[in-house]
Amino acid sequence: MLKQEPFKPENYYILAVDDISTNLKLLRVILEPIGYSLTFAKGGHQAIERLKASKPDLILLDLMMPEMNGLEVCKRLKSDPEYADIPIIFLTASNEQEHIVDAFELGAVDYINKPFKTPELLARIRHHLLLKHTIDELKSTQIELENALAEVQKIANTDPLTGVLNRRSLFNFAHQEFNRVIRYGLSFSILLMDLDYFKKVNDNYGHQVGDIALCTVVKSIKNTIRNVDFLGRYGGEEFMAILPETYGEQALILAERIRKMVASNIIETDQGNLRLSISIGVSTYSIKDRSLDDMILRADKGVYQAKQQGRNKCCLV
Repeated sequence: MLKQEPFKPENYYILAVDDISTNLKLLRVILEPIGYSLTFAKGGHQAIERLKASKPDLILLDLMMPEMNGLEVCKRLKSDPEYADIPIIFLTASNEQEHIVDAFELGAVDYINKPFKTPELLARIRHHLLLKHTIDELKSTQIELENALAEVQKIANTDPLTGVLNRRSLFNFAHQEFNRVIRYGLSFSILLMDLDYFKKVNDNYGHQVGDIALCTVVKSIKNTIRNVDFLGRYGGEEFMAILPETYGEQALILAERIRKMVASNIIETDQGNLRLSISIGVSTYSIKDRSLDDMILRADKGVYQAKQQGRNKCCLV
């Protein structure tokens, strides 16, 4: 629940628009002693200039003015997203009542008859300023909640160490891509990547260096794949990339670039420089694949073959 703060007129800025100077002077006499900050315009064109110079919290707008009347000013403001949320109260003579419906249809929030009755004027201004303040607070709260929700979703979908997709989110995207390919007759590929001898890295250099190594590898992979590709941590020192609309030979070329990039990294440690290598299995969708598991199984066989061939290899199955 929003906490309602005491209403303070000095926190609000009002633009008064009227082509008759006497009316503007009267508004000054009524509103300034209360604490409102005021600016004035003697016509529609001047009112728009005042708006561009400083955005008021509320507009008191004379309905009938020469050159550009209040209805035209209101129409222009409500069509501009920058000013559309400013409440407009029309100031109207009793013989202008037939235009009030037009004013409300254009977006006015209220009207006040001339000559002004001070208690009514102050009450209506206060009401609409409070209402606008409440709406602004609700919008701000909504934005904060949306940002918080987005952050929570990001945390829920992300591997906390490397910052890429976690296994659950990775598989969600992979299943979506598999279903999309079946529906539209396209293709995609999977890279399954396993760091070589990573247990020795943790044993010989410690888990802190091991974490640095994993993050270094992820950075290399992210710098190599496209923005449309999905990268996630498959488990431990294994990573998977989903490559939409990529075929076998294309995927294999990309895998080879990743392999070389990882092999070129040098991680400095207290025990000397550390070099890494990675084995990559590649699979591409085939009409024989009944499920995503079939593709992952082939990619896993590719990793196995790469290991059997001495590691630091890429194999397309």
